[in-house]
Amino acid sequence: MSEPAASATRQPWLHELSITVDGNVTALSSRSGDIDRGTAQGLYVDDRRVLDGLVVDLGATNGFERPTPVADRARGSRGHYLGSARGLGDTGPDPTVELLRTRLLDGGLRELLTLTSRAADPVHATLRVAVSSDGLDIAAVKAGVVSGVPTMPEVDETGGAVSFADEWHRTRVHVDPAGEQIQLTPDGRAVFSVGVELAPGASTSVVVGVEVERRQRSAFDADSGSSAIGWSDIALTAGDPRLAKAFAHGLDDLHHLLLRDPVEPSDLFAAAGSPWYLTLFGRDSLWAARMLLPFGVELAHGTLRTLARRQGRGFDPATGEAPGKIPHELRRDVYRDPVSGMTLPQVYYGTVDATPLWVTLLVEAWEWGLSEDRVAELLPQLEAAVGWILHAGQPDQDGLLKYLDLTGHGLANQGWKDSGDSIRWRDGRVADGPIALVEAQAYAVEALRGAARLYRSLGVVGADELDVAADALTTRIRERFWVETDAGRHLAIALDGAGRAVDGLASNMGHVLGTGVLGPGEAAEVAATVTGPELLDEFGVRTLGTGNGGFNPIGYHTGSIWTHDTAICAWNLFREGFTAEAGAVARTLVASAEAFDYRWPELYSGLPLGDRPSPYPASCRPQAWSAASAAVLVTVGLGLSVHVPGERLSLRPGPRPAFGPLEVTGLRYAGHPVSIGLDTAGEATIRGMPPQVVIDTDHTVVGTSV
Repeated sequence: MSEPAASATRQPWLHELSITVDGNVTALSSRSGDIDRGTAQGLYVDDRRVLDGLVVDLGATNGFERPTPVADRARGSRGHYLGSARGLGDTGPDPTVELLRTRLLDGGLRELLTLTSRAADPVHATLRVAVSSDGLDIAAVKAGVVSGVPTMPEVDETGGAVSFADEWHRTRVHVDPAGEQIQLTPDGRAVFSVGVELAPGASTSVVVGVEVERRQRSAFDADSGSSAIGWSDIALTAGDPRLAKAFAHGLDDLHHLLLRDPVEPSDLFAAAGSPWYLTLFGRDSLWAARMLLPFGVELAHGTLRTLARRQGRGFDPATGEAPGKIPHELRRDVYRDPVSGMTLPQVYYGTVDATPLWVTLLVEAWEWGLSEDRVAELLPQLEAAVGWILHAGQPDQDGLLKYLDLTGHGLANQGWKDSGDSIRWRDGRVADGPIALVEAQAYAVEALRGAARLYRSLGVVGADELDVAADALTTRIRERFWVETDAGRHLAIALDGAGRAVDGLASNMGHVLGTGVLGPGEAAEVAATVTGPELLDEFGVRTLGTGNGGFNPIGYHTGSIWTHDTAICAWNLFREGFTAEAGAVARTLVASAEAFDYRWPELYSGLPLGDRPSPYPASCRPQAWSAASAAVLVTVGLGLSVHVPGERLSLRPGPRPAFGPLEVTGLRYAGHPVSIGLDTAGEATIRGMPPQVVIDTDHTVVGTSV
């Protein structure tokens, strides 16, 4: 058996790390709270590692040692780390001296170190904090280059702090109380030492502060938006308590993924995820905002405006830009993977689906209560986006949305399954481009029909033409994407460069449900396949069927389970009228939540470890559309949808609500705060609904109040 080369680089794994985030700041640490040099760990600001080391140890006459990790918890911008200082205090098996680290990210980092003694005799010790920096770009870290050139520290004139200055940032670290003189080591570390004395039963605290100042700004330095929006009135209780926990933790994580558009800081959007994608991603940010629509339209409005400002205006093969096209991602600098050679410009348009998703988000935000004057402000961008769907997005006479990377260093696949091996035939072969994804066509149909409704409401000419185009695209999908394999009749994942239906069995078909593309019989076939044994397991919907060639339950897009993908499949089953099936899929997702401490990762494996799913080691956590997925499950649990903007809601939870009795406060409809409660029979109590709103339901509305 050959051994890997010593110089080989590998993408770092994240599943054993503690991750906290607040906007443009994220911290990756070990479970002890320490940030260890020579690893992917660090404090990152604006995609640069401003600290690559932050280590706490304790010592007395018998030497120094790090506290032994006992427990940890990370949520949003806060982390808590409990360790035992086994070298201090009483001898014996019981811990008597503990260190609790409480971390808060707030543009930098603030950490409270609380040392408590329960020893029989006084404890005299020295607490040391060692910090270092290398200024490494996060793209290099993701590629496996985990050590950079040390940035040498400088002691402030006051002698109580040190600073690390690189090309992009100046990072100042101080410890309070200041303690002894700071020691600088030849390898670039600064070591603070503080003497502590603890009587039996006493505690003492030391504060570590890290402030980060930008030395220069890039084109897209976005600041945290967590302080700009309030979701404190949103609350949920459910018969299944796991849903409430996943919802609360997801909302907290999403709150701390919010960023401000640097051009207009009042506009907020959700960064895609920590640590690799802590920036604006068209598809991810749009889906997260769409999932949150029942709880307000502010995030949707900010996301729409932020993307509209970067909408394509001309043709540029190097960036993938085209008139009307919504970008895929915006970076603070050119994104370079030094291992694979992938190079993406700061504004990259390599996405086939962000543009129709932008249109649909605008339409649905209007339906949930975004005012017509705000919608009208985006009308030029709407018309441009529709133009891209009908023209530049269809590069040939097939009349289908397609993609093909022409640069050689961009994304080979440009749907949400964007890894190079994700589009596969049933026998496992990887399909050749240009690729026409089945879900991208369905997104386009939904976008065109929604735009037609909006055109009519705003008095814009061309609504009938959009409906005609949607009808034509619907016909193409129904004629060209159905295949017969050993798995039966199902929708193909895509058409390849030769126009052949790529017959892989994949979750993509779940995104077609609910878009208005399928007839009743076809929808039933798709619903049965999505909830069949090849795609659905006890923890979610697999990205690729178990009988498909290339199936790998821990492959990125080749058999793993993605949180948002499963949530979308559940929602679309509900939208298509398959209430029981939607509830069943939703419950599989909730079943996975407990295994991840109710903080869903980007993706995971349904291959169980006992009765738990297995982590995907490189998965981002938190991820915006994963965090927002609990909101989709609430929508499914309530059976909630909009029929007429500001006038008509539907509440159809089915004969057996998916999560038992459910009480949700903090919903928003047409600008009004609304609360909805369901009992075990699905009968509803509604508070705060505007009096003109008609509520369609299969059950009894016990009471309404304004």
